[in-house]
Amino acid sequence: MRRRHEFVEESRREWSSEPAFIASMAAAAVGLGNLWRFPYIMGENGGGAFVVAYLAALIVVVMPIMILEVAAGRLSKGSTVGTYRQVNRFGTVYGWFVVLVTTAITSYYLVITGWTLGYTVDAVRGDVRVFGQFSAGFNSLWYFLATTALAAAVLLRGVRAIETLSKLLMPALLALVLFLVYRAAQTPGWDETRDFFFQVDWARLLDGKLWGFAFGQAFYTLAIGQGYLVTYGSFIPRKTHLPRACLVVAGVETSVALLAGWMIFPYVFSFGMAPDQGSALAFETLPRVFEQQAGGGLLAVLFFALFFAAAFSSSLAGLKVIIAAVAEEFRLRERSAVLAVALLMVMLGSASALSFTPLQLTIGGEPVLDAVDRVAGGDVIIFSGLTGAALLCWFIPPQRIRTVLGTANRWWEWRIYLIGRYLPVLVLLWGVITYGVSQLQGAG
Repeated sequence: MRRRHEFVEESRREWSSEPAFIASMAAAAVGLGNLWRFPYIMGENGGGAFVVAYLAALIVVVMPIMILEVAAGRLSKGSTVGTYRQVNRFGTVYGWFVVLVTTAITSYYLVITGWTLGYTVDAVRGDVRVFGQFSAGFNSLWYFLATTALAAAVLLRGVRAIETLSKLLMPALLALVLFLVYRAAQTPGWDETRDFFFQVDWARLLDGKLWGFAFGQAFYTLAIGQGYLVTYGSFIPRKTHLPRACLVVAGVETSVALLAGWMIFPYVFSFGMAPDQGSALAFETLPRVFEQQAGGGLLAVLFFALFFAAAFSSSLAGLKVIIAAVAEEFRLRERSAVLAVALLMVMLGSASALSFTPLQLTIGGEPVLDAVDRVAGGDVIIFSGLTGAALLCWFIPPQRIRTVLGTANRWWEWRIYLIGRYLPVLVLLWGVITYGVSQLQGAG
């Protein structure tokens, strides 16, 4: 028990303040999910209709669940597995399921973070290439291994290292994105981008698949059902106003996601490219952007360096979830847990990395990375987030959550409980009805 006690004491060091918590959570949320994933998912799902569905999902459903998960971490002061174990016996199984989902996501997330590192190195060398050229050799694998090693080194330094990185990252990243949006507004593709965002095909909002992608993206970018919020919430300072802090994080996350679209799509349309190119959209577009910009070499270095920092901080958040669970459950010292998880990432992530090398590893004809992202980053995290919310709201009394919200406003409490208790039931009923209708149609 001594080793577990030592780890718990070491890992419970709190963020230094509410702003530090907000900066760290924002850095965890504002990463590849916004700058890489949001534009390509939006491009594949009809532009404006997707934005409407995404914002609706975020405001109505995802925000209350976000606050609930952070509150649960603040209440338990433990890892994801330890937190849900306190709910009921099934909670232990669910806690490990969350860790497994986060492990799958982080394994390929580190690969894409490696791409951003590679592009940063190429920008410094003055040789930024489109993605097809970048991935012609084994760059994807080598940079993945380098990123994993660097992440392990930072995590050995603990919470304060993440906090320091986050405080430097967020303002610089936001300023540069705003500048690039300003430059994009002067391109021929700006008007087409405006139409792409604001001309909504309302009929598409009747498409269940569109809502599935919108909810999946909202859950993905705010890290719902992935253990991030529970783990980071366990470090939250005592006097933090929790709903306010979560609102700020969600606002920053949403703003950066939308700005990423306004930054990338004007060039996509200016270059005559299709918006539905998939996961390589940003890496195909941005090298061409900097090639045509005045001072493009310096902008490329700044952007890809900050892009890497954003992706890297999100990778650290995912790894922290896994490390906290492994260390506390297997009674390992933090150093041993970090090294064990880093080795696990190397073993799992190599398949995703090799899918963008001459070996071209695939699953069903789809690159391994894209297949894992489609499954783990979509329906699986929606299921995970709703299951976790149901567990917390059906088995933890409202007054216990109230004590850690940091506010006397009962509106947040009741909204959280209405969503957490009844939305999973409604989704289950909808799934059963949809399946029954499809079976009847098939029989007919």
